[in-house]
This record gives sequence, C-alpha cells and structure tokens, in this order.
Amino acid sequence: MQWSSLVALALVAGHADAMLRFSCSELVVERLDPLVFPGANPSPHVHQIVGGDAFNVTMDPNRDLPAESTCTTCTFSEDFSNYWTASLYFRARDGTFHRVPQMANQFLDGAQGGMTIYYIQPYDGSRVTAFRPGFRMLIGNPTKRHNDNSLEAQQTSFRCFEANFGGPNDAPGTGGDTRDLPRRPCQGGIRSNIFFPTCWDGVNVDSPDHKSHVAYPSSGSFEFGGPCPASHPVKIPQLFYEVVWDTRQFNDPNMWPTDGSQPFVFSYGDPTGYGQHADYVFGWRGDSLQKAMDANCDVFCPELQSQSVDAANRCRKQKTVLESIDQTPWRQPSYAVTGPIGYTLINWESGLNSIG
Repeated sequence: MQWSSLVALALVAGHADAMLRFSCSELVVERLDPLVFPGANPSPHVHQIVGGDAFNVTMDPNRDLPAESTCTTCTFSEDFSNYWTASLYFRARDGTFHRVPQMANQFLDGAQGGMTIYYIQPYDGSRVTAFRPGFRMLIGNPTKRHNDNSLEAQQTSFRCFEANFGGPNDAPGTGGDTRDLPRRPCQGGIRSNIFFPTCWDGVNVDSPDHKSHVAYPSSGSFEFGGPCPASHPVKIPQLFYEVVWDTRQFNDPNMWPTDGSQPFVFSYGDPTGYGQHADYVFGWRGDSLQKAMDANCDVFCPELQSQSVDAANRCRKQKTVLESIDQTPWRQPSYAVTGPIGYTLINWESGLNSIG
C-alpha cells in the first residue's frame, strides 16, 4: 500500500494510528489449499503461502500453530498464522505459462516476495475483538468471471503501478484501481488488494463455507464505524492483504498476445481477476494480537516481539507437492458449481496438473 494514502484516510476519520502493518515473506509456493481442500495432496491450484512453518496439508483446527511452528516469515514474530492467495501466471505467445514472482511492497524493502498484512481497527477508535484459536475464513470465489457488484466483490481490486510505485496515491480499491486485472502493461507491477469481513457471530471460529460466521457491516463501512448486523454483532480487526506481483519482466508488448488481450491468468484459470480469493488461518501466540489491537499499534508495536526482515526471509518450508510450477504448458481446469464453497474440481485436462 502507498502508506500516505491509508494514513490520510485514517486522519480524515480522526484515528490515524490503529493500523498494524507488516511484511510476511514467502514461506512456500505449491499446490496446497488445506482450508478448502483439507488433506488433498495436491489441491486443484497453486498458492503462495506466508506465515508460520507449521503450515501443512490438513491444517487441523485443533492444532496449536504457535507451539508447532519453529519460525515465521512475518516480521512480528509472535504471528504464526498462515495467509495465502492463488499464484499469478503470464501467458506467453507460445502457449507456455510463467509464474509471476512477488516483490517487496513499498517501504518494506528486503522482504522476499510474500505479502503485506494489515490488522486495522475502526478509525473512530472503537474496540475490536481479536480472532480466537482455530479461527479461519476466506474471501472470494474462484469461479467468478464477471463483476456482480456484490458487497464481497467490492472488497478486492488491483492497482497498476507506474515505475517505483508511482501513480495515483489513492486508498486501495479507489481512484484508478480496477476490479479486474489491468489491461495494459504496468511499469511498476500489479498489486492485489484484498479486504476480509469485519463482523463475527461471536461463537463459531469457522463455518462449512468458511464465510458464514463472518460478515460485513450492515450499512456504511468498517473504517467509518458502520454497525455490524445483529447476526454478527462482534467487531473484528479488518484483515487486509496486499500482494505486489512483479510483472515488470513481462511489460514488453511483443510478449503479449497478438490480439492485444490481457495476458495474466491466476493459477485457477482466471484471466479476468474477478475470481481473486484469499485464505486465512489464525495463529498468533497467546493474546498478543489483542494486546496490539488494544494498544492501537501500527508499523511499530512495543507490545509485540519483532524480528528482522532477514530472519523472516530465512524461514522457509520444504515443498510437499514436488512438481514444476514456474514454467509449463497448461490448460484451464473445469469447475462445477457444487459443494459447500460453491466450486468443486470435476475433471483434469491433459497437462493441467503441473499448475492447476
């Protein structure tokens, strides 16, 4: 995120300091999704995962992630949560797909890929309740290929950067940001902006679709004190991901399709970006996140233990799925709208299992 934009938004609302922001470097990139497809090895498509190294194929909700982790890729070292999104690929003229790496976000130099994580309090200063052990959720639907303008659809967007994070300095999801993938070369890369729900039912740490136990405000917005619905009365931190895709090596128009179409595609076969989705599994040690929220922590938080970016970069996990994921011929998977999360892989196409 361009830091000044969010700070400016916070100042307008009168509460500028309640914005915990930190980098989580790449832990592993592989075809696992233990939230939606627990136990599936491999799962349908490639994800990039950050956070604690207890990440595994099943992610049993009864496991104690802080106790089982030996390290974390996050610079706040009490955070052993796992955060992941689908990987992005560049579709070359010869039909091959090349994985787009992530790069460090603005003001977070040195982080090896991964993403930037935010836990944000309402800017009116009202208190939030931190997530509980076993809490997990997801946002988005990988089968979506158009903008239905739903409340959930409004929570994801893309920013097309000029060189050196240049361009309009608007808050994420506003200004020139788009709901679909940018349709022109982005000289400074493409950033994904992903906001999670901010209201909780106060009882369930998960639900069959990993969504029903959380909700968005019934009116207004979280930032400006919008009320939670009666069904989900507990305010939780606004969890927000930023992923900066380093598309700079693919900016040559001669590499793009001859028909001028947008050449980027997510690992689940989405060339539009409307199916952008993200997963979260809570894993903070003890009550450390609640302490940070109560203290209105931002990029500096004396209440939390920290580690250097170099230490975060050294935390890596060996791949479970041993396959080539960086460059390969590939074709789009087929999905059916069935199952509790709205999509289930129903068949594989020849050559698909290298990525999809």
